[in-house]
Amino acid sequence: MGESADQSMFSRRGMLESLGQGFGGIALGAMLANESSLSTQMPADDQTLGIGRGGSMSKLHHPAKAKRVVQLFMAGAASHIDLFDYKPELVKRHGQESDFGEPVEAFQNGLGPWLKPVWDFKPHGASGKLLGEPVWELGKVADEMAFVHNVVGKTGVHSQATLLHATGFQLPGFPGMGAWVSYGLGSMNDNLPTFVVFPDHRGLASNGTKNWDSAFLPAQHSGTVIYPGSENPIADLRPHKSGVYITPGSESAGQSLLAELNRQHAHQRAGDDRLESRIRSYELAARMQLAAPEALDFSKEPEHILKLYGLDQIPSAFDKEINPQEETVHFSRKCLAARRMLERGVRFIQIWSGNDNGFPRRNWDSHEDIQRDHGPLASGMARGAAALIQDLKQRGMLEDTIILWTTEFGRMPSSQGGRGRDHNPYCFTNWLCGGGIRGGTSYGPSDAFGYKPLDRQNPTQVYDIHATILHLLGIDHTRLTVRQNGIDRRLTDVHGHVINELLA
Repeated sequence: MGESADQSMFSRRGMLESLGQGFGGIALGAMLANESSLSTQMPADDQTLGIGRGGSMSKLHHPAKAKRVVQLFMAGAASHIDLFDYKPELVKRHGQESDFGEPVEAFQNGLGPWLKPVWDFKPHGASGKLLGEPVWELGKVADEMAFVHNVVGKTGVHSQATLLHATGFQLPGFPGMGAWVSYGLGSMNDNLPTFVVFPDHRGLASNGTKNWDSAFLPAQHSGTVIYPGSENPIADLRPHKSGVYITPGSESAGQSLLAELNRQHAHQRAGDDRLESRIRSYELAARMQLAAPEALDFSKEPEHILKLYGLDQIPSAFDKEINPQEETVHFSRKCLAARRMLERGVRFIQIWSGNDNGFPRRNWDSHEDIQRDHGPLASGMARGAAALIQDLKQRGMLEDTIILWTTEFGRMPSSQGGRGRDHNPYCFTNWLCGGGIRGGTSYGPSDAFGYKPLDRQNPTQVYDIHATILHLLGIDHTRLTVRQNGIDRRLTDVHGHVINELLA
């Protein structure tokens, strides 16, 4: 009889221990394990359609149009009617008492007079898409983009609404969308994570790490947090600079001790995959010590690329007050890092914007002043996102990379305190491009005020966005499931349909 799974694991760990080379030995063990699994890899045709190593799917459910995803998440709720969904009726009725024709439950008493868009709109591209002034930079790629103007949420509470977009559920304890994609399709690069998260430089959004946790999926599918441009982009990847006492010999001894503890722990907990996931994370960390710094190094990027992203003249110090130049640097760094990660095989990247909970607000949650808060954030986002789209297109990568722009909900067409807007979970905008998306389109109009979908019987649900993205990746959203507590769980719960009108 051959070795049992546990015996095989122990012998591999034993070999690593005998090598006595710390992380280097662990990395070698991982590579040997990969070599031993070559006979069970997917056929070549499935590989070209997007199946990677370690995915749970034996083959795609249907031919894929895309194999990578970038999710741009505007934390705090970006205003659709000031950026993407122009409403001339609001211009006409600006300052008049708002009348929604029905009782409205506002989050913070934001039912003041009608408030027109705080910026001018103008058409862009052959499609003539109307965009608000702070996002005019996106006009360069307007014909690549598909706007969905009738997305509806379930709640006006930031934490629950954020989880709905990030995980498909309003409660914590469910895997992030990137974790589902990683679990289903596996890795395209053994030296970098499958799912990478670039948080806002000011901090984490509502729910923190729960937005990209693997939950009941194997732990290796959680998002790996990276801060491009910071002194220590990946926490704990290398010993802290104060650890001068760490030597190759002490690291090797520590790894040997850890290997023995791992054996004992696993022997007592058969069927618990958390230890194996942790060991895989150590193996990945070893390989990332070489691969990640190179992927995050912009020094070899040509001048015209840095200029495209607005990174050619970075100021030595930033202003205390938020400003467009600062936001461009922070957001564009993440977008350029995303492009470099994508071309090296990272499967799913999440980029967050706007997580400052101080006062006055410096995030997308603009209760007090839309123009002050949205202006720098939106222009910085637009510069980075437009550059990413153009960069991917010129490299031939946009055709198999999906970009999704989202936010937890929209903002009301009525005013709050004269200059701000309250939460609007009843209608807001998402946009997508690349990876099989039909560009230059607008789908699902909102009503004359941007308050609710024009067709209230057929709104776009968050589940529909998720189902469409999975479809483009070659996945039937109803068939990628995991049994958990007696229920077949999936990203779209029991909802969702593919939006065929968005498909090229």
